[in-house]
Amino acid sequence: MADDLRAVSIKDRCSAEEWQARVDLAALYRLVALYGWDDMIFTHISARVPGPEHHFLINPYGYFFNEITASSLVKIDLDGNIVEPTEYMINPAGFTIHSAIHAAREDAKFVLHVHTDAGVAVASTKEGLLPISQHALVALPNLAYHDYEGIALDLDERERLVADLGDKNAMMLWNHGTLAVGATAAQCWTQIFFLERACQIQVMASAQGREHLRLAPDHAIETVKQQQAMASGMGAMLAWPGCLRKLDRESPGYDS
Repeated sequence: MADDLRAVSIKDRCSAEEWQARVDLAALYRLVALYGWDDMIFTHISARVPGPEHHFLINPYGYFFNEITASSLVKIDLDGNIVEPTEYMINPAGFTIHSAIHAAREDAKFVLHVHTDAGVAVASTKEGLLPISQHALVALPNLAYHDYEGIALDLDERERLVADLGDKNAMMLWNHGTLAVGATAAQCWTQIFFLERACQIQVMASAQGREHLRLAPDHAIETVKQQQAMASGMGAMLAWPGCLRKLDRESPGYDS
């Protein structure tokens, strides 16, 4: 099956803008796999297709993230209809979450959701993400929370999820996992990277006991918040080309 995903390129059958979105989205899938943040076939990343139709791209359900290519991504509309011929199906839970955000947030061109051990562990605590690391302080100003309602198959949940996300670019899904959005793949990746690293650090630090955790002082939390606002995503833009070079070395073929 993996060979089939790589066999036929659709680059000549879509616009240059759509192809770039496909390549960027496939890169996100491969990066998640490369960092060990995938959950076999059970999470999802999506990208808005440039244009007025509000179509978006998502993974073919049943394939591992390190198999995803730009050409294999499935194009669907906001009602979950597959809008181009394909032999693949999509994850219904993926449609629920991603259609909600793409419909409500014009700036959310990319939406990434994972179930990592560390992310789910922190999402299973009463306090959520704590300000105990620089990574956490970077993530916290943009972090929202959403209550667990079961596997995301109920379309009615979309309204509540969007309301909880608000204008934030990252979300902790209680008892479930983490989520990030971005106007670009680079921004989306940087959001999830800092959130996931913060969760990993918190799990490791908490192993010593909650009483040993040192919370960052309030003035430092505010300083990092202001510094992040001033940076305007510069770090994401600088890091993304390096991420693609890493994929070219370690997981080539995503851009086919």
